[in-house]
Amino acid sequence: MPPTDHHILPEELYSADAVREIDHYVIDQQGVDGFDLMQSAAASVFRRMIQRWPEPGRILVLCGSGNNGGDGYLVAAAAQRHGLPVTCLAVLPQEKLAGDARKAWQKACGDGVEVLELEALSGAERDQQFASAGLIVDAMLGTGVTGAPREPVAEMIRRCLAMHVPVVAVDLPSGLDASTGGAAGDVLRADLTVTFIGLKAGLFTGQGPEAAGDVCFEPLGTEVWLTGAGQLPLARRADWRTVKTSLPRRPVTAHKGRFGHVLVVAGDRGFGGAGILAAEAAARTGAGLVTLATRPEHVAPALARCPSIMVQGLVHGSELAALVEAADVIVCGPGIGQGAWGQQMLQQVIASGKPRVLDADALNLMATRVAVQDEAHILTPHPGEAARLLECPVAEVEADRLKAIAQLRQVYGGTIVLKGAGSLVDGDRDPQPYIVSGSNPGMATGGMGDVLCGVIGALYGQLENPALAARMGVALHLAAADRASSRRGYMGLLPMDVIDALPELLAEAELAHSRH
Repeated sequence: MPPTDHHILPEELYSADAVREIDHYVIDQQGVDGFDLMQSAAASVFRRMIQRWPEPGRILVLCGSGNNGGDGYLVAAAAQRHGLPVTCLAVLPQEKLAGDARKAWQKACGDGVEVLELEALSGAERDQQFASAGLIVDAMLGTGVTGAPREPVAEMIRRCLAMHVPVVAVDLPSGLDASTGGAAGDVLRADLTVTFIGLKAGLFTGQGPEAAGDVCFEPLGTEVWLTGAGQLPLARRADWRTVKTSLPRRPVTAHKGRFGHVLVVAGDRGFGGAGILAAEAAARTGAGLVTLATRPEHVAPALARCPSIMVQGLVHGSELAALVEAADVIVCGPGIGQGAWGQQMLQQVIASGKPRVLDADALNLMATRVAVQDEAHILTPHPGEAARLLECPVAEVEADRLKAIAQLRQVYGGTIVLKGAGSLVDGDRDPQPYIVSGSNPGMATGGMGDVLCGVIGALYGQLENPALAARMGVALHLAAADRASSRRGYMGLLPMDVIDALPELLAEAELAHSRH
């Protein structure tokens, strides 16, 4: 999946309802002609499409019966005017078209575009239409549709998924919920999504990153009216480029005591690597001091891997007290297990009241306790752990990740990181949650979460704002994975590769500081 061109994307992410309200405000109160807006949208799609695929071959445009379909008819008209072979497939009956969408259909027909009605085609004729396509434009379902796509749209989505040709989605991939990033049924996978008016939150989390592909934003000249429309963002977008400017500059008089002492409590028997990864990640992310508290048998491997950290072997939770007292931030959870050793360690960490990052088995143990709110902690669950913390099915978390993180914040307080494609970060100092845009399939391997909590712990020790530390940590972790996978690919990516890439990215941020 090609990377989204983040540098031209705004920060604000809106719900489907908010974007529709902005659209209505622009048309009804600012006097912008709706059909003119539709023509601008179609021209933007066509321009982006041809920039990406200058010789697309025969273009097949799948049109629904709403304004999204109207956009599709006008994209086809643009292709026809430029001498490109194009066919429109009216997936839903043309008699359902009304208003601007009907004008668009009429224009396409008037310009000589071949328009075929899906219901009039046999199965073999449908096969032929798809087999001869060099590029497909999805203009079936827009932001006004929720729930699982019904037939015949679902059939068209399945056909697109079976194809090996580029797919361009107009505003939103069909089947994707624009607000949540969930998908109740079949969802199209696009190579390029050209979206309008306001960025939809669902494009950047849940199923969105996979479904949308490369996201391009076209405001269509409406940005001057965003404030007047009175719609608040549902979330905000962040990535390493936008957050790295908040990394504190280090003075020449710096010493290790200024950058936090991170205590990593991790690694019961058989899981020693989890603690080592978290501790090394903390050290590589600029922590002044790092101590690893783990099982005694893991001390020698930890020192062999990373001799700059301090390592203490513990048999019982009572031995942790002195280490906790010396620490500024505690990272607890990777590989601690859910037995007596892990329970003792977690009890000591929580009782300390110190700033802390809780991950993995710390979260699973918390799910068995009475929930207690604490603003000092950062919780970093993946969807399965989030489901256990909320006592709900994983599918419910994934269906609406923004709702899930709001519930976690309500129950547990502090700062929440809901991991996954388009990880969410929600802290009490932020007016809306942040979606750290981007995804990397190479991160689907054991140990990546251990690295993340070490990174966040180190940044928590250097920043006063836990939500900023979490947001920056998630963005840095993803950027490091992207950097490492650009050299090694996705399938063989290991957590150590991500750790090795961390200093490169931090060095680039430091260089940016020096230029200013």
